[in-house]
Amino acid sequence: MKTVFTTGEAARICKVSQQTIIRCFDSGQLRGFRVPGSKFRRIPREALIRFMREHGIPTDALESGKRRVLIVDDDPGIVELLTDVLTEGGKFECRAVNNGFEAGKQANEYHPDLIILDIMLPDINGKAVCEAIRRDPNLTDIKIICISGMVEEDKISELTAAGADSFMHKPLDIDALKTKIAELLDMSYEEMAI
Repeated sequence: MKTVFTTGEAARICKVSQQTIIRCFDSGQLRGFRVPGSKFRRIPREALIRFMREHGIPTDALESGKRRVLIVDDDPGIVELLTDVLTEGGKFECRAVNNGFEAGKQANEYHPDLIILDIMLPDINGKAVCEAIRRDPNLTDIKIICISGMVEEDKISELTAAGADSFMHKPLDIDALKTKIAELLDMSYEEMAI
């Protein structure tokens, strides 16, 4: 279990910018220490937990150490495949929903690090879900990978404009998906251990 965090790690855990963490550290709201002989700040686990509780930030991500992924697809086979692949190495926890309405609700309640979003949903399309998430200033840190087996190449730019960070065609290339997740979540491929 990690006992000391960098400002970047604390920012990811708290889902705020690194500058916000640095400001809180420098103002004394967030306790920690500077690495001797350098400008680097370090935050002990107990201080980070105290800060998170004082500011109403859920501590479950810190306690589990896992990245959160929301899978949005109405195909149970895809949901099962993605859940199995992502939870296998113990670095991710997953939730799954099968429609756009629930995707929006879970984006707010669960606040995942990443959403894997099928474009063809039974209620509203994935593009509309992307736009809704990107309109909410509290959800801007969530990364979104759109997936579909039926999107023409010219529609991919529309998805990017709607807020998708990446697009992948079905059937999914699992190795390419792992690489893309590692890139978007600033993890090494080896760190994913999946």
